[in-house]
Amino acid sequence: MKHCLLVLIATLVIIGLPQQTFSRDDRIRFPIDDAVSTPAAKTKLQGIDFYFGNQKHPEILQDFGEFSTNKKANAFAKSDKQVCEWVFLSALLQLQERARNLNANAVINIKSNYKYREFASETEFECGAGHIMAGVALKGRIVKIAK
Repeated sequence: MKHCLLVLIATLVIIGLPQQTFSRDDRIRFPIDDAVSTPAAKTKLQGIDFYFGNQKHPEILQDFGEFSTNKKANAFAKSDKQVCEWVFLSALLQLQERARNLNANAVINIKSNYKYREFASETEFECGAGHIMAGVALKGRIVKIAK
């Protein structure tokens, strides 16, 4: 009986090792400019202005409130930078779509909010990168600004 218990414990430890050994959830920061300068971003991000962190913006004419987005993408066999830029674009597109639906023209005070930990920057966004998935969570205020 004692021998069976030891074998069972050893088996469970061995089965559990690869999961802990190979799991990864790194928080990485990348330049916003690099992500919004990709060909995909240039063609898809249109008609809505984005202001990150505490960037100055024109006068707010109407405030629709703060909205969040949380996007994930397959990271398998991709570089962290490549997949994080892609998922960041996906998050911005979701904010853009919300702004359009509200007849707004800007999203201001955009912050990373990965796993509910805020990171505000005018130059960088935060991405959670793992071996299989990557994620970007953003939140920002959707507004109509003076043009």
